[in-house]
Amino acid sequence: MSRVLLISTNLTVEPYPVYPLGMAIVAGALERAGHTVRQVDLLAAGDDGDLLERELASFEPEVVGISLRNIDNIDSFVGEEAWYLDQAQRTVARVRAASAAPILVGGPGFTIMPEAILDFVGADIGVVGEGERLVPQIVADLERGESVERLYQASAQPLTGPEFGRPLREQVLVDFYQAESGLLNLQTKRGCPFRCSYCTYPAIEGSRFRVRDPRDVVAELREARQQYGIERVFFCDSIFNDAQGRYLELAEAMLASGLEIAWSAYFRPQGTTPEQFRLLQRAGLEAVEFGTDAASDATLGGLDKGFAFDDVVRAQASCSELGIPAAHFIIFGGPGETEQTLAAGLANIEALGRCVVFGFSGIRILPGTGIAQRALQDGLIDDDTDLLRPRYYLSPQIDQEQMNGAILQSFKGRPDRIFPPSEGQKKIEVMRRFGYRGLLWDQLLKVAGRERRRSRGRRDD
Repeated sequence: MSRVLLISTNLTVEPYPVYPLGMAIVAGALERAGHTVRQVDLLAAGDDGDLLERELASFEPEVVGISLRNIDNIDSFVGEEAWYLDQAQRTVARVRAASAAPILVGGPGFTIMPEAILDFVGADIGVVGEGERLVPQIVADLERGESVERLYQASAQPLTGPEFGRPLREQVLVDFYQAESGLLNLQTKRGCPFRCSYCTYPAIEGSRFRVRDPRDVVAELREARQQYGIERVFFCDSIFNDAQGRYLELAEAMLASGLEIAWSAYFRPQGTTPEQFRLLQRAGLEAVEFGTDAASDATLGGLDKGFAFDDVVRAQASCSELGIPAAHFIIFGGPGETEQTLAAGLANIEALGRCVVFGFSGIRILPGTGIAQRALQDGLIDDDTDLLRPRYYLSPQIDQEQMNGAILQSFKGRPDRIFPPSEGQKKIEVMRRFGYRGLLWDQLLKVAGRERRRSRGRRDD
């Protein structure tokens, strides 16, 4: 059996610090296979190179695995300032200088452009696919002295929901993330059957939902509650509300369990009724993040979203009726965006009422997506364009500077309307310094409500 050191390279806290779930799942699979595992989270460690060197010296790993969560933060306003591959490259160099162990790199960010990222960061082996299956296989091959392909990819069918690995969480890391964000994250399913033109989820996790047994999810929640004192979680599925209704089965199981855990998740703003939201709220739902992505029917069509803005209005109305805080993430400048669609979209957003809206300008172009094909057709990139570094799609039919100015003007004076994304992060950081925990964007609704009441009071005077 081998000693395996796993390293999470994620340092971003946008929108909040997130427990390195992928690393923990791989650690659990390695431990179950009989290996000795140690986990290093560079965010919790404060990106301490000396600490990493001490871990390498004391543990003497025979294999090192590096997890890459994201490539960048998809915010066109910051560009390469929030490009994370430099950090991964530095981590590989640190390990190489202190250890002769073979270095693996994997994770969702890596899977988007595996060959290019492997070349850039300089690791020995790239892991393309679900790490809880592949990493133990690689370690076993290395133990036997067998050669391992430089890009090690899954050859079998993807794991089914019951086969997903349970994370090996560490108390010190749970304590760190509880102090920093108050949230613990877990998955109830993997995959996504939708074909949004910008999205890499189907390439990373597969094009169909693979759902965990609700009893297994409840067992993990109970463990989190009893062992770590967790009070709220975020379900980090690509989409929580699958059309088959398995998410409702989970809600029923959570209700039956008697667990008192508040939770939130990503939702598709289509197909969920007020009655279903009532069930989810009784099961602990405290906030919803909607993948709305565009603000008019024309631009929703340009992103191949598969729903209309009326669906967004109905979903938001259900949340408003029940007092469930909701946030919408909306990208401006996608295919088909014009001055007319922008004006219509801003009016649609205004009509949503009490919710938080995060606005983005332009779409990060990633290989293998519909947006990459559209960018080629529109002459924004060519076959030789390097997409490893941030490049953004912007509709040729609109001027970005004028578009950004119109968004800023429309959102002006609204604490619950965030543009550019970095402005929201500044507000969230202030609240975090004052001791607030959780999603934090929901606090912006309270601020907006207070300001509306003050404004009405001034008018009454």
